[in-house]
Amino acid sequence: MKILALAGSTRQESFNRLLLKVSVEGARQAGAEVTLVDLTEYEMPLFDQDLEYREGVPDAAVELKQLLINHQGLLIASPEYNGFPAPLLKNAFDWLSRQQNGHEPPLFAFKGKVASIMSASPGTGGGARGLTMLRILLQNLGVMTMPEQVALGQAAQAFREDGRLHNDEMQLAVGALGSDLFDMLSKQATLFD
Repeated sequence: MKILALAGSTRQESFNRLLLKVSVEGARQAGAEVTLVDLTEYEMPLFDQDLEYREGVPDAAVELKQLLINHQGLLIASPEYNGFPAPLLKNAFDWLSRQQNGHEPPLFAFKGKVASIMSASPGTGGGARGLTMLRILLQNLGVMTMPEQVALGQAAQAFREDGRLHNDEMQLAVGALGSDLFDMLSKQATLFD
């Protein structure tokens, strides 16, 4: 089972990137093959249908969409901006949802995917409001989202120098987002095998 992991933050030292790495490690320990993607390496302009009509889907979106197609699961960490998921993440999903040829069903790359979601924030809420909206967005795209999620508050004090969380229970919970996702994907594969 292959999992695509991505954070909706452009900051290199982002708390969400750190949180995602904890979850990725949990998935890998469970046996998953995980591809960690840095969205800042995929240059996609703000979605514009006129631009798409004139120039087509950007090469970066085509490449990222192929990665999405080749993976069964998603690990997503997203900061919250005014109660919404990160614009970087939303824009990427807007481009990935576009049909690239006439034979491709709508939302083809997202269908049948399963996601685990998380967020981290310096504030006390941990980005929980943004996760609610992210869950709705993923549902609209046809992605099943695991019921468990993590919203890590006070993130500026939450991580050790080695990237692990100070709170051992939280470390286990975040790692479980990855391992539980892998377990779910494995069960699905057995059912449809």
